[in-house]
Amino acid sequence: MSAPVVETHSLAKTYGLAPVLREVDLRMLAGTGAFIIGGNGAGKSTLLRMLAGLEAPSGGRALVFGQDTRRLAARYRRRIGVMAHESFLYPMLTARENLEFYGELFSLADPHSSAQLWLGRVGLAEVADVRVRTFSRGMEQRLSAARAMLAEPALLLVDEPFASLDHDGAEIVASLLRGAIERGASVIATAHAVPEIDGVEFAVFEISRGLLLPHAHKEEVRRGRIRSLLGR
Repeated sequence: MSAPVVETHSLAKTYGLAPVLREVDLRMLAGTGAFIIGGNGAGKSTLLRMLAGLEAPSGGRALVFGQDTRRLAARYRRRIGVMAHESFLYPMLTARENLEFYGELFSLADPHSSAQLWLGRVGLAEVADVRVRTFSRGMEQRLSAARAMLAEPALLLVDEPFASLDHDGAEIVASLLRGAIERGASVIATAHAVPEIDGVEFAVFEISRGLLLPHAHKEEVRRGRIRSLLGR
């Protein structure tokens, strides 16, 4: 069996005296996806930040590519794509300039061609040379998805990827996540609730009182399996 892309052992996070996450055990193999659901403040974003190496755990360990996330070398960080509430985009740069900048940061062979390719994939080719400060929130979300997937990372950590997207935008992002899994990446995404959409199979977990627990919607339980979250 292949080594897991993500593996956590009793992972915990406490802010002051308030425990946010406790005893989180998660294991993700290449080519698999998981959605983590929960309300505001449940700890979904905190978990993703710890897996990305952006925040240190208060207890336990998180391993990505077999490496402790508290000491991730640059070559491992480049294999992680992060789509967060913050877009990490530069508002005074154009959409193309943003992707070219990140392409150079990721040491891509041809940042210009990669930027053009991904602008097309997220439906922003016609506004490639428009400054991001003029974009709607939905357009920023599409560009943020392109930025996260620009280097075709082996691990995608996406925080509420469908927020602020219209139907077409949601379909585009869903297709990108599905494509990432099909090429062998691991995808961990967050949401407030399980969408009623068919597609590729995702495991579903819920954060409840700091614990990460398997989640099954009543309809999925009746069918004897967890339904997919993304539709074709």
